[in-house]
Amino acid sequence: MKNFTEELGINGHLTISKRYTDGQEEVVFDDHNIIVSGMGVGLTYMFTGSGSNSVLDYQIDRFQVGVSGPPTGGATSAIYELSGALSSVAEYGTGSNLFIATKNQLTNTTLTETNAALIPANKRTKIGEASVRYTLVVDEEACNGLTRDSLDANINEVGLLMKNPTGDADDRPILVAYRTFSNIYKTSDFSLIFRWTINF
Repeated sequence: MKNFTEELGINGHLTISKRYTDGQEEVVFDDHNIIVSGMGVGLTYMFTGSGSNSVLDYQIDRFQVGVSGPPTGGATSAIYELSGALSSVAEYGTGSNLFIATKNQLTNTTLTETNAALIPANKRTKIGEASVRYTLVVDEEACNGLTRDSLDANINEVGLLMKNPTGDADDRPILVAYRTFSNIYKTSDFSLIFRWTINF
């Protein structure tokens, strides 16, 4: 049985590149993503008029990276949070160009305080009648030298979040798309460029 987002034909594709300081790019991932149940939750709030009255709250305007993917049980449309999202502004990199928002994220039936990097408006581009490309730039100063339990930690998961579908006074983002990928140990030698297209 198809889920709500499959019935609507929502799907996506993600390309990840390393961009070195000399401008050269190396594609390290190129594949489909997973549209998770949070997309259906957010759109249900919108279509039924039970959530926010502002269309801006239904925008996908932030992302997270993590170091523990894939989740226990595998990456499926039923997940509602990254398994190892970066846990602080410092982990994203205080000297980077990323602006990190700390909010209570809707996770399953609970709220969980999490950090996410905002996607600037000029990095959200309509590329067709019903397609939007999100260009997520983890620059040279971001996410470097991550560790867990005193061991090097690799970036291996990423998620897109919808801003605030419930219309709460303080944003309550929800995970709407997710992907795991092969381990990348981030250093200042390169930026990571995530080019993520969602087709509605």
